[in-house]
Amino acid sequence: MPAASKPEDLISHRPSSVGDAIEWLRSLRIDEVECMVPDMNGMMRGKIIPREDFIRVIADGIRLPEFLFFQAVTGDTADDSAVVNPLDRDIRAVPDIATLRYVPWYDEPTAQVICDSSFIDEKPVDFAPRQVLRSVLERYADKGLRPVVAPELEFYLTGRNDDPDLPLTVPYGLSGRRESGRQAYGIEHANDFDHVVNLIYEYCEKSRIEIATMAHESGPAQLEMNFRHGDPIERADQTFLFKRTARLAARRFDMVATFMAMPHQDMPGSATHIHQSVIDIATGKNIFANEDGSDSQELLHYIAGLQAYIPAAMSLFCPNVNSYRRIRLESDAPINVHWGRDNRTCGLRVPDSPPEARRVENRVIGADSNPYLAMAATLACGLLGLEEKRLPEPAVDVDAHTLGVSLPWHIHEALSVLETCKPLREILGERFVDAFVDVKRLEWRLYNKVISSWEREYLLLNV
Repeated sequence: MPAASKPEDLISHRPSSVGDAIEWLRSLRIDEVECMVPDMNGMMRGKIIPREDFIRVIADGIRLPEFLFFQAVTGDTADDSAVVNPLDRDIRAVPDIATLRYVPWYDEPTAQVICDSSFIDEKPVDFAPRQVLRSVLERYADKGLRPVVAPELEFYLTGRNDDPDLPLTVPYGLSGRRESGRQAYGIEHANDFDHVVNLIYEYCEKSRIEIATMAHESGPAQLEMNFRHGDPIERADQTFLFKRTARLAARRFDMVATFMAMPHQDMPGSATHIHQSVIDIATGKNIFANEDGSDSQELLHYIAGLQAYIPAAMSLFCPNVNSYRRIRLESDAPINVHWGRDNRTCGLRVPDSPPEARRVENRVIGADSNPYLAMAATLACGLLGLEEKRLPEPAVDVDAHTLGVSLPWHIHEALSVLETCKPLREILGERFVDAFVDVKRLEWRLYNKVISSWEREYLLLNV
């Protein structure tokens, strides 16, 4: 760890070893460490441990129950899953030292760390989302390839909402007014939330979350944060942490930051667009471009894999009932897997870019997706295209919304397609797919018990 005259200079330091991490924790006088494991929904599960107790277990990890990976977003558990061990055994959550970060919003010095999960026999938990992504990356590495990704994450700021039966409201900005209309890329409308955005940037800088540009999106108080391109696990970690960071910053100003795919009726939904390219490890070159700068055959194979398998992976990209309110004919969101060059109406877009930055953007993914599973799934689809040497449909240069819907309409349909897709089951892991489907079907059953206001409004007296 580099010498520093003030403890605050160490906040953004990235520990490189267990010894370095221990010195960092003690130099900053960290009081507690939040040990986090991302569950199937990308929610944070884990334990909060006093610093010296954490130091004692830093190498071996902490014990957590295996059932945390089978918890629905409601907290209910898919106990009937065939993947669940009936003995309710423990797993080991082992801190990944590279993810140890300062938590900037507490009064007492606090750190957070993301953990990898293993069974007691030290084998990785094959249905843990972070391990699913790591397994896909290992398959790339076996072929001498290394993916690079850059997420773009959309979200809404809303007024506080203490009653789930009431629609969300647009918050008051610095102007003292509530925004109306659709002000995509509006500078003054973005400025209206400078106080929230500036605090998000401050929190991100202190916790090593590398966000770059910010833009106002089409909905009222809808923002987009772009992350710098990099390693998929690192970018998934940062997206995972960013959601909490944005929520805590918004809360300071009595607002809510929500990553629901469709929080407002008749307004644009929120997406996670993932730009992706693939590097040849031996040469360091982007395999999506030829020497003369033209698109390579590998790019076409990759796009074809996305076209072939995105419908089957849809429940990983759009994992909630609410997700499918965004995928509709009148929406700006894609409704199919056509591809085009710099065509934002397509599910798959190849932006204008120099050879070294040639990439494809998956625009299907919702903001409510688990970033580990969304990245694992989109990279898996592309890799299958490379392995199978598929060829894509011709690029389109018209509005792809005029070409029909080819994506599942609902989570129940999407889960059925995933469950029976043998190539995705093989690359993502049989037990993971079964566990994910079981958790999401539990959520569907719980949702299906709820009687909505629409039903009471139109069916109570009319049928």
